[in-house]
Amino acid sequence: MIFDSWGGIIRTVVAAVIAYAVLVTVLRLSGKRTLSKMNAFDLVVTVALGSTLATVVLSSDVALAEGAFALVLLVALQFAVAWLATRSAGVRRLIKSEPTVVLRDGRLLEQPMRRQRVTREEVCQAVRSSGAGALEDVAAVVLETDGSFSVIPRQKLGSGSAVAGLAGFSR
Repeated sequence: MIFDSWGGIIRTVVAAVIAYAVLVTVLRLSGKRTLSKMNAFDLVVTVALGSTLATVVLSSDVALAEGAFALVLLVALQFAVAWLATRSAGVRRLIKSEPTVVLRDGRLLEQPMRRQRVTREEVCQAVRSSGAGALEDVAAVVLETDGSFSVIPRQKLGSGSAVAGLAGFSR
């Protein structure tokens, strides 16, 4: 079916505008943490928000008030879990992975790389992106909780306090 009725199109426009406004307002009120770089938990919330928004906009079976409530509820749950994670190591361990050292003192760490499904090429690309030309010039490459790589050149390691507690890194 290509066209059903103007009523359906008008309902879609109204639902989209209102649901979008609710989502943007709730996200702005919930703070920067809701929109930060994503880890697995944040990705799940983002997918759920997108799915809910699409359902509200496209399905006449879902009342606009129910959809708006679902959007607010998902953001509130994300906010509550993030709040708990900042106060409880147990909750933090449940929702976030630990950063992983994949290169130490210019040497690739095969076991952590295998466990995290990281290839040599990905580590080398991160090293090149940092401006280093040789693995030997790098003190550490860390796979962060959001999936990005942090590259710490030897000359910038300093005391190493930023990597001191990570598995695979010891002074």
